[in-house]
Amino acid sequence: MKRIVTLQDISCVGRCSITVALPVISAMGVECGILPTAVLSTHTMFKHFTCKDLSDQIEPISDAWEKEQVAFDGIYTGYLATGDQCRQVCKFFDRFAGEPGQRDGRCMIIVDPAMADHGRLYQAFDASFPDRMAQVCARADLILPNITEGSLLTGLPYKTEYDEAYIQEMLERLLLLGCGTAALTGVSYEPGRLGVAALDRNGKSESYFTRRCEQSYHGTGDIYSSAVAGGLMRGMSLGDALALAADFVVRCIEATASSKNPRWYGAEFESQIPWLCERLKEM
Repeated sequence: MKRIVTLQDISCVGRCSITVALPVISAMGVECGILPTAVLSTHTMFKHFTCKDLSDQIEPISDAWEKEQVAFDGIYTGYLATGDQCRQVCKFFDRFAGEPGQRDGRCMIIVDPAMADHGRLYQAFDASFPDRMAQVCARADLILPNITEGSLLTGLPYKTEYDEAYIQEMLERLLLLGCGTAALTGVSYEPGRLGVAALDRNGKSESYFTRRCEQSYHGTGDIYSSAVAGGLMRGMSLGDALALAADFVVRCIEATASSKNPRWYGAEFESQIPWLCERLKEM
């Protein structure tokens, strides 16, 4: 069984980050280790929440794992709270995946640069944060930014109306950061269709589009990236992993739309895990 570790925050209640990654990846038949960067009582869309920064635990946990000779087939990062956490994560890559120029390729690095949406940075970050996240992306085999994050990482203007040439240019600029493959999420070229477009450093492109849901829920990006990570760890091709994750997110959104939970609570992925498992049997 493959083993991946995810580095991001964990919310005790609410669907996002590790609270999504751990069950989704585990359900896909992949062992999922966790290294929480912070623990929150709930995610930040709740009115009242507590947050305990765990930056001071990243290195001691890494030391303990190294002494036990723990190894990983994959490293998957999500929301990182500070620029210093970005530095710590790069150091973690060095220890468990190999330093730049010395990697043996046995450990895949997947980065979801979760820092922005709808044309702006999340409130917790200042204007210098994208440069720190770019350093994390530079070390990745695969990055999964949305268009806002792609804009911030490349310096291209953010657009809500665009053509394929704009997406192609953004993907090419993302590759200049140093990553192996860039996959832009939330791409749409026609009404009613939404999906992902990817490009690797060898010029190979991938894309997948599905029906666009009118609803939008907290945590769908985490569901998508987690399903992609799980698929790749299972040995799926990038194209198949991107497509499976997109279909899974649509199922989760549609299930949430009929739920009584408020929109900000998070996308209901739990009820759709049986569907995900059945799909995996067919692949």
